[in-house]
Order: sequence, then structure tokens, then C-alpha cells
Amino acid sequence: MSDRGVCVVTGGSRGIGAATVRLAAGRGYAVALTYRERADEAQRVVADVEAAGGRATAICADVADEAAMQAAFATADALGPLTLLVNNAGIVGDVGRVEDVQVAMLERLVRINVVGAFIAAREAVRRMSTKRGGRGGSIVNVSSGASQLGSPNVWVHYAATKGALDTMTIGLAKEVAGEGIRVNAVRPGIIDTDIHAGRPPGQLDRMKGMVPLQRIGTVDEVARAILWLASDEASYVTGAFIDARGGL
Repeated sequence: MSDRGVCVVTGGSRGIGAATVRLAAGRGYAVALTYRERADEAQRVVADVEAAGGRATAICADVADEAAMQAAFATADALGPLTLLVNNAGIVGDVGRVEDVQVAMLERLVRINVVGAFIAAREAVRRMSTKRGGRGGSIVNVSSGASQLGSPNVWVHYAATKGALDTMTIGLAKEVAGEGIRVNAVRPGIIDTDIHAGRPPGQLDRMKGMVPLQRIGTVDEVARAILWLASDEASYVTGAFIDARGGL
């Protein structure tokens, strides 16, 4: 059992989630990552962790499925006491304007990005809360700069779900502050992941030019912000946001 306890990373098979799994394991956590479809990528992340001397396990679970997530957390319990949840799983939905939004897509988006995050947070609080016999811990929600910028003409629907996650971060942080749990969020900007594959041609290049740091961020840079919020260095930080957006 790790001295740091167990870290659960939802959506941990690629991108920011995978980078967070690797970094958390390197800092002494036993890590349980959830994934929905990409078993090969999830197992590759586990293999990387184990090759570096860490402990990790991959659990197939759709965050929108309550029973599946309850089972996933039960599996993670075998690794030790939960001390960190990284609420990372999310989808962007179709690219388009609000006038073209399809209800089925919107419902799926809300189910994963909002309901799924609440389910995971609920399971984490039940395990971490000192009022319930837990040892305390940290929840870090992976939001998005879109919650501040609105993502017009592309992902207003996605931005709205991240706005909900921001509000949950603030409320939950206050709710469990007296129970040994800190709740914070990271809002990434334009990061080098395949999330941008669906953008209209040329839009990503134009957006890069708007970033004051004049470049796209990396998944490792976001992972480091997440792990800082979970660390003792951030012991007096809760209900806060780190905008990892290059100044945008």
C-alpha cells in the first residue's frame, strides 16, 4: 500500500488523464485509472507506471454509469485508502452552433461531464471524509478555459458543462472543508491532445496566435498543476482554480 494512498483518475487512458496517472504514480500514489473504450491505451499507461516501479490498475467503467463507477471505486479500494480523485473524464460533443445542437448529444454530454463528475466526487467524499472514518484527501476537477470563454461557434454546449463543474468545485469545497478534503480545479486552455481534432480547419492555428505565450500547452504541464493542487504545498488552497491557458 502506498504511503500517499490511492489516486483515482477518471478518463486516464490518454491525454491529460494519462499524464496525470504517470506523474501521480511517480510521486508515490497507487493509481486506479478508469477508461471507457481504449483498453490497449489504458494498459499501456499501466505498463509505463509499472516499468517505472509504480503501481497502477486500469478499470473499464463509463463515468456516466453509476453502478459501473461504484464498482470501479470498490476495485480501487483494494489498493488502499483513497486520498486523491482527479475528475478528468469528459467529452466535447459535436462541433457546432447552439442552433444546431442535438438533444441526444447534449444529454450525453451532461451525463458524462456533469453527472459523471458528481458520481465520482460522491464516491470519493464517502471514502475520504474524516466524518466517515477517512483520512482526508483532495479532489481536483479538470475543467476548461471554455467555461470562462464560452467557446462560441464551436462548443458552447461543452463550455456550459464545464461551467457547471466550476460551480460544483466551489460548492463542494465549502461543503467538505471541515472534513479534511480540499476541492480545486484546473482549467486547461489549448493543450496538445486530440480533443481539438474536430475543430474547423485553421481555427486551431488562429487560436494559437491569440495565446500570449504563443504556443500550445502540454499534457505534462497540466498534470503538474493537478498534482500541485493535491500536494501539501497547496495545503491552504481549496475552492480555487489554476488557469493553465498560457495567459489566454
